Amino acid sequence: MFGIIRPCRHSLSEALHNSWTAHLCGLCLALRDDHGQLARTATNYDGLVISVLVEAQAPRVADGRRTAGPCPLRGMRTAEVARGEGARLAAAVSLALASVKVRDHVLDADGVFARRPVAAGARAVARRWDRQSAGGGAGLGFDTAVLLDAAGRQTELERAAGPGSSVLLVTEPTETATAAAFAHTAVLAGRPGNAAALAEAGRLFGRLAHLLDAAEDEQADAAAGLWNPLTATGTGRAEVERLCRDAVHGIRLALKDVEFAERALVHRLLAHETGLAVDRVFGHGAGCSVTAHAPHPGGPLIGEPPTPLPPKKPRRSGLAGCAVWATMACTCQLMCCEHEDPWSREKKDGWCQRNCDCNCDCDCCDSCDGCDCCDCGCDC
Repeated sequence: MFGIIRPCRHSLSEALHNSWTAHLCGLCLALRDDHGQLARTATNYDGLVISVLVEAQAPRVADGRRTAGPCPLRGMRTAEVARGEGARLAAAVSLALASVKVRDHVLDADGVFARRPVAAGARAVARRWDRQSAGGGAGLGFDTAVLLDAAGRQTELERAAGPGSSVLLVTEPTETATAAAFAHTAVLAGRPGNAAALAEAGRLFGRLAHLLDAAEDEQADAAAGLWNPLTATGTGRAEVERLCRDAVHGIRLALKDVEFAERALVHRLLAHETGLAVDRVFGHGAGCSVTAHAPHPGGPLIGEPPTPLPPKKPRRSGLAGCAVWATMACTCQLMCCEHEDPWSREKKDGWCQRNCDCNCDCDCCDSCDGCDCCDCGCDC
């Protein structure tokens, strides 16, 4: 699971959190239904924005949701999930981006990808995902070649970049690809007049995602001797942060020119969460204001005294706990849903629920048309 938009449940109202989850699960299931079980590994937080944008521009339809069966990532609970062209476009785009990411890992010989059999298998998967994403996009009138062409240009631009080069020359392919995907949501939603503004929002979102990814990886890339756009161009972190904050501001301005049927979730994800992502990467976030000041419903946080164990559930032995941990890890329960601790059997939230990054207490109302109506004091 990758992406810069990672809202926790404390930064969204209950209705918006349910809607966000519906799009995330809808993307995962669209990948499975259209491209097979392995394709579900391409599910990512940023890809679901495509599905959100399509739904937000079009009037709500009765068949826009369906009930999905139990899933380990939801604690074996059913859920209402997004369906339709938005989820399918998000799946096609996510699959294309995942194929590019796999190729990058192979090229950099990251971890297990340094082994020839693994690299050969990964390249075969990437080629299959290229074909599948192209077929899925074609059925929706979207040519995913723009995404793959951008990835091809990326390598050439990286080779040409050097000290003194503008880092924005390196982010251009990502900007172009994201702009195309955002603009096509207007076509699917029947709002062609939104295409230009959404293309601008997508271009800046692509720039932001690329720069934040580079900033997060800068130290690790330097230690591993890997290429990084910031190091290669000699761009300082202060300048990168300025470019990121300019991109966030530009996204907010572009969204004001888009006609939405329901703006709230788009506004929260693209106007608020993008700013929080910049805070997180550059160390300005204050952490989750909810978990910092209130008892955590899923169990104790680090540094808090442990919750007494109920007498009916004695502690598991080390070996039994390891077996349970392995099972829960393989089904993603440790990451994504409430679960029992494998050894102590205390109730705990998943890792991604506990380790949230929100530092804004604003819960925009579900009919929010911008921060003016929320009066949350956030700078947007």
